[in-house]
Amino acid sequence: MIPFLDLKTINLRQRDEFHAALDKVLNSGWLILGEECKSFEVEFASYCGAKECIGVGNGLEALHLVLRAWNIGPGDEVIVPSNTYIATWLAVTYTGAIPVPVEPDRTTYNINPALIEGAITARTKAIIAVHLYGQPANMSAINDIAKKYGLRVLEDAAQAHGAEFMGHRVGALGDAAGFSFYPGKNLGALGDGGAIVTNDPVLANQLRALRNYGSHVKYHNEVLGFNSRLDEIQAAFLRMKLPLLNTDNGHRAEIAEIYNHGLAGIESLTLPEIIDGNTSAWHLYVVLHPQRDKLASYLADQGISTMIHYPIPPHLQPAYNNLGFKKGDFPISEKIHSETLSLPMGPSMSIEEAKKVVALVQIFCKAF
Repeated sequence: MIPFLDLKTINLRQRDEFHAALDKVLNSGWLILGEECKSFEVEFASYCGAKECIGVGNGLEALHLVLRAWNIGPGDEVIVPSNTYIATWLAVTYTGAIPVPVEPDRTTYNINPALIEGAITARTKAIIAVHLYGQPANMSAINDIAKKYGLRVLEDAAQAHGAEFMGHRVGALGDAAGFSFYPGKNLGALGDGGAIVTNDPVLANQLRALRNYGSHVKYHNEVLGFNSRLDEIQAAFLRMKLPLLNTDNGHRAEIAEIYNHGLAGIESLTLPEIIDGNTSAWHLYVVLHPQRDKLASYLADQGISTMIHYPIPPHLQPAYNNLGFKKGDFPISEKIHSETLSLPMGPSMSIEEAKKVVALVQIFCKAF
């Protein structure tokens, strides 16, 4: 059996370090907003090449709190990719603003900058650029558009820890960035967690209050805030895992290269394309196939676990019936969501396992 992602093996590599980190937190007697969180914030900001990091409860709240800090709310619009996980849209909805979807580039699956200007109105306040599957969006083009129209740019970097655009790591490519440390991420905690990264010290100061009931000083509440804090235990675990991130991403890239080489030239299979100047974090290795479900079933019968990221685009989710979208409104996204299949990928996957996946996909596609 080849798992899609073997979290048990990944985390057991650092079993002793995690136990030591847990003991350190327990012995400190401080479990929320203590030295472990502060230290991780400094270390992760430095890793991203940014000045500030604010630890929060999860990736969705990271995006939501930034939009709140920018005073985005009812009557406003935020441009989002039509091809993304629903959390990107939910962050906008939680503020009372309206998500305005824009179709992706057909090759990168990221938001297509050429279509953004057509979606901008007098109510548009920000653009959320998702670095989907680990590949950075075209931040140069997006930032140029944002500057032209006076808009904020928020990176959704939940899947792109360590990815680079033109030699610069994601997290410091827009006005702010939201990260998730969900266990399955490239930098994953042993529970939920998230962070906001920015070069704006004023925004960072606002966010430190917003995440903590609107308070910088206990029982002194300056604004209507939230309870969204990265706890000491998860921060301590993340500090142990951060030094391994580049090595783990490098191994992911090796697996991706085996897939790229072994699956190239298969007519029925669309492989991921990385644009010049980008370094993908390879959070996911996503292919498209017109018989996606049959391919997934065949691989499962052969002991290969795959996943679908994601079966239903946000505009067709019942949660967004109120926006009035219907099937056919975003055909590029709909095609991607109907054909996408994520092959096994992770730092504990062996070269031999990757070659076995390649061989089995080849067999299926030849019979297709």
